[in-house]
Amino acid sequence: MIFLLQPRVARLLAGRFFEGISAGLLMMALPWILLKDGNNGSVVAIIALICTLCSFLLTPFFSTAVDRYSRKMIMVIVQLAQAIAALFLLIVFTLPAEVSDLARILSIAAVQLVFWVSADLAWNTTGAFIQENFQPDEYPRISAYQEVMMQGVMLTSGGFGILLLESWSLSQFALFALCASTLSALCYSTMPYLRKLREHIEQSFHGQLVETRKIFLRDPQLMIFLAMSCLSYPVLTYLVKLVPVFLAEQGYSGEWFAIWKSSYGLGAMVCGLVITVLLVKFRSDLLMVVSVLLIALSLSVMAVVTEPVVIIVMTLGIGFFNATNRISRINRMNLTTDIQERGRIDGGLKMFSILMQSLSYMLIALLSSWQLTHYGFAVAAVVMLLAGGYMYRFQAKTQRQIKLIAENS
Repeated sequence: MIFLLQPRVARLLAGRFFEGISAGLLMMALPWILLKDGNNGSVVAIIALICTLCSFLLTPFFSTAVDRYSRKMIMVIVQLAQAIAALFLLIVFTLPAEVSDLARILSIAAVQLVFWVSADLAWNTTGAFIQENFQPDEYPRISAYQEVMMQGVMLTSGGFGILLLESWSLSQFALFALCASTLSALCYSTMPYLRKLREHIEQSFHGQLVETRKIFLRDPQLMIFLAMSCLSYPVLTYLVKLVPVFLAEQGYSGEWFAIWKSSYGLGAMVCGLVITVLLVKFRSDLLMVVSVLLIALSLSVMAVVTEPVVIIVMTLGIGFFNATNRISRINRMNLTTDIQERGRIDGGLKMFSILMQSLSYMLIALLSSWQLTHYGFAVAAVVMLLAGGYMYRFQAKTQRQIKLIAENS
């Protein structure tokens, strides 16, 4: 409890809370408003595609900036950018009705783009900031607190979203986001910051950007190991798109999808409650391998037994093991990655996740057009099984090398 009350911990978590609930509610409201106001399904899809493409293209530059400039300053700037975007949206939607529908759609698209790419920058920066501003023995605790808090924010945002989407206007959502983002920026700006990143870097920005390739080629097997671990997130977003399509095709109601979506958050929250103990008792790389293989097992069960109750129960496990895998990977990187290179490594892994995520959406479209949606679970299971197999071989090889070195020393 004393650790939780420290200013650097309390203000980080408070900032993350306001950041999460601001972006969570507004990013839920923006596409909903477009869909509710007319037949804008294709517009929503195009906006999401543009945001994904921009995120992918900007990630190398963002990740280089994370390794070059104050990470605390970047976190504050991100929240101020989101606050300004929310203020712009508030002004547009409180103007007289003479504003054209096209102008409103473009305003929504611009704000969604700002929140989308800035959220990716915030995600990249936060991991590097925690590695820099905390001690190795504190990593498991801050990860546990952050996981419980963020999953609580997701569930809270979802619950409020269900209640407010039909009663609030977009200007009210924008005002809420403006206030929350401002509070988040205030929390981040007052955090104590123990900077370990070099303040004077002789290498140019372009030089650091190009150096990213050398960083990944220095130990390619390790980077593949980390990338295979990152597959659990694209698989999750794949399920978020696959499950509603599958349930709709089978004639199940939307309530099943709502319960399914909540089950993932509950599983991840349980992980946050026990992850500190797991990280103390087991190696991070072992937890990553076991988690990925158990995700593959859960997906295999879902492929064989496609009843909604079974899918929900298995998703509880996937939520738990996905969070365990992610936190274990972050903890391993916190302990072994050079602070001066952390942003670029996170950025490269992020680009891999975005690419796999985009390919998974294409796969869902193909399976749905071929009336083979039920095979989507099996495809995901095979992918995770192959990833887990590679990860198992890598960590077994690494442990043999460590044992050999210990015996010869």
